[in-house]
Amino acid sequence: MKKYFLPASVSLCIGIFMAYFIISQYKSLDKITVSSKAEEVYFIERGIYSDKENMENNMKDFSNYIYNVEDNMYHTYIGISNNINNANKIKKVYKNLGYDLDIKKKVTDNNDFINILSQYDDVLEKTEDEESIKVICNQVLSNYEEYKDGKYKN
Repeated sequence: MKKYFLPASVSLCIGIFMAYFIISQYKSLDKITVSSKAEEVYFIERGIYSDKENMENNMKDFSNYIYNVEDNMYHTYIGISNNINNANKIKKVYKNLGYDLDIKKKVTDNNDFINILSQYDDVLEKTEDEESIKVICNQVLSNYEEYKDGKYKN
């Protein structure tokens, strides 16, 4: 019995150390949304700002926009689409107005918002009128805020 005590205790210590090491690795991984109903959507990013006041001053030209705070920076978005062609169409409209934009992929599992977004994307796909595209973007952003805040959750 004594000859098994040392190997068993060393094995137990190594096992505990390895478990601690593996679990600690998960703390540094990025968090992802896990859902069978999650979909990629394209956010049209207007800019990244270091403080809220600067962001608000630079976004005065837009009647509707949303922002997220990521890594202590304010990321502003002026459009959302689940179709890359529509996202590029929105980007082109605002680029013609002199704005530099980026398209960022994000994942959402809010099925109600995805359904509404799909309906707006169908309309957006069929129009080339710049004013109509801006109106659709504003409607999508308004709906995003409502669904994000949970006003339509059961």
